Amino acid sequence: MKIALLAKTLLTPLVSCSNPIVVIEDGRILAAGSRDEVAVPQDARIEDFGDAVLAPGMIDVHLHGGGGSDIMEATPEALARVGRQLARHGVTSYLPTTVTAPWDATLSALDRLAQVIENPPQQLDGEPCAQPLSLHLEGPFISHRRLGVHPPQHVLEPSMERFDALWNAARGHVGWVTMAPEREGALPVIASATSRGVVVSMGHTDADLAAAQKGRAAGAAHVTHTFNAMRPLDHREPGILGLALGDPDLSAEIIADGVHVHPLMVSAFLRLKGPERAMLVTDAISATGMGDGTFRLGSFDVEVKGARCTADGKLAGSVLTLDHAVRNAMAYTGWDLQRSIRMASYNPARLLGLLPRKGVIEAGADADIVVLSESGEVRRTIVAGRL
Repeated sequence: MKIALLAKTLLTPLVSCSNPIVVIEDGRILAAGSRDEVAVPQDARIEDFGDAVLAPGMIDVHLHGGGGSDIMEATPEALARVGRQLARHGVTSYLPTTVTAPWDATLSALDRLAQVIENPPQQLDGEPCAQPLSLHLEGPFISHRRLGVHPPQHVLEPSMERFDALWNAARGHVGWVTMAPEREGALPVIASATSRGVVVSMGHTDADLAAAQKGRAAGAAHVTHTFNAMRPLDHREPGILGLALGDPDLSAEIIADGVHVHPLMVSAFLRLKGPERAMLVTDAISATGMGDGTFRLGSFDVEVKGARCTADGKLAGSVLTLDHAVRNAMAYTGWDLQRSIRMASYNPARLLGLLPRKGVIEAGADADIVVLSESGEVRRTIVAGRL
């Protein structure tokens, strides 16, 4: 059945359109534009969202869990709970993100996660679930000096043999890898992963500028949770952070929860990178949407109180949702919804090579759409045409 979506505003997100119509059928967008340009098909059911904004469904590329479930559980039931939690906050696609763990446990989790990606849960208790696209491996090829809460005993030196083992365990469903470019053996792994279409992101790294530039030259295209778990900025040795802020073509993400990075620095980061190269992520854990308490992140416990998640006194992920990150970006910078939603939809889709199938609202794209208020509050989420 064709469905015609009506609203006050459409954000494609590169273009803003007033009084739009978006026609969807069988999980795809058939047409999108103003009511002067697009006719409502006679056989279409009309969904009128009044004064709302239609925008592309958001994509979270750095996500460890939610709704009480941890990604490393690697079961259809766990990912269904994660997917439902995400869809409630406007996310239609995501990268299940692993955390450094024992080698055998990691390989087992990747095998089971690959099975879920190949047959993902579509809904839970009648609610749509955000869909897993591919896997984000955060570790084990990270720096011992910038671990964060990753268990040091499970951090490994990068090698082609190890990367191939991870790739094969995931049956090729690896879309993103966070690693430290200064580690011995890292550069060949970066080059090989990039050649396979994997986004290599520099993170949990103590790289100086020269090492970061070598990682960039080998194929690294992104920086993981900028400012966190990386060498601090120095005006004479800018290091990885200097490259993240200074390279206008390098994509970089930030956790805009006001806890991981001060709002003033979030604003400075977004203004330096611009809405073209900045990306919003959550780094959310199983506690997201669950309130205070003790929750799991991989193989260890995390204490959650308010917006802070800690393990042994260190920050351990977040309970941030991506729609909240968008609203925070608007509040911290004074930017409008169009620029802010781009950093959570179009930009990740572009970096993952998913344009024009995801991250946009245009004919031929997947019908992944979030219905928002003008201030960025989620009213409805449509995943693959399912309202």
